[in-house]
Amino acid sequence: MSLVTISSLERITASKLAEMLLAAQAVEGVSGTGTGTGTGTEKGEGAGESSIAIVDVRDDDHIGGHIRNSMHFPSLSLDATMPALLRKLADKDTVIFHCALSQQRGPGAALRYLREREAAASGGEVNKAQKVYVLDRGFVGWQEVYGPDARLTEAYRKEIWQEGY
Repeated sequence: MSLVTISSLERITASKLAEMLLAAQAVEGVSGTGTGTGTGTEKGEGAGESSIAIVDVRDDDHIGGHIRNSMHFPSLSLDATMPALLRKLADKDTVIFHCALSQQRGPGAALRYLREREAAASGGEVNKAQKVYVLDRGFVGWQEVYGPDARLTEAYRKEIWQEGY
C-alpha cells in the first residue's frame, strides 16, 4: 500500500520549472544531445535526451499551446497508456505532471503514475530514483507568464487566453 496521497504530492512553480528548462536547454545546446526540434509533443516523444519530462494530461482542452517538449497523455486514456508512460519516463530524473489548473487531472495522474511505478518497483522492474511534481496552477498559470516565450511554450495562441480560462 502506497503512502503517497494527493495532499503529499510535491508542487513546482512555473518560475522554477522555467528555470530548470532553460538550464537544460543551455546544456543541450552546448553538448548537442538535445533534439531541439520540439516535434514530439503531440506523439508523446518528449524532450529528447533531457532528464526532465513534462506530462500534459489535458483532454479536449489541450488547445492554445503547450510547454515546449511536453508529452501529451490525455487523462481520459491514462488507463490504456500508463504502461507506455512508465516506459517513456523510466530514465528521467524529474517528471512534472499538469493539466489546465493542476487541481484534479494533473495531481490524479501524478498519483496514479507514482503508485504504478511503486508497484513496478516492488516487482524489480524500476531501479532509478525520480522526483515527481505537479505544476502549480497548471498550464493556465504557466501561459500567463510564459505563453509568449517561444523558448518555453510551443503553439501558443494568445487570442484563446485573452478572455481568461
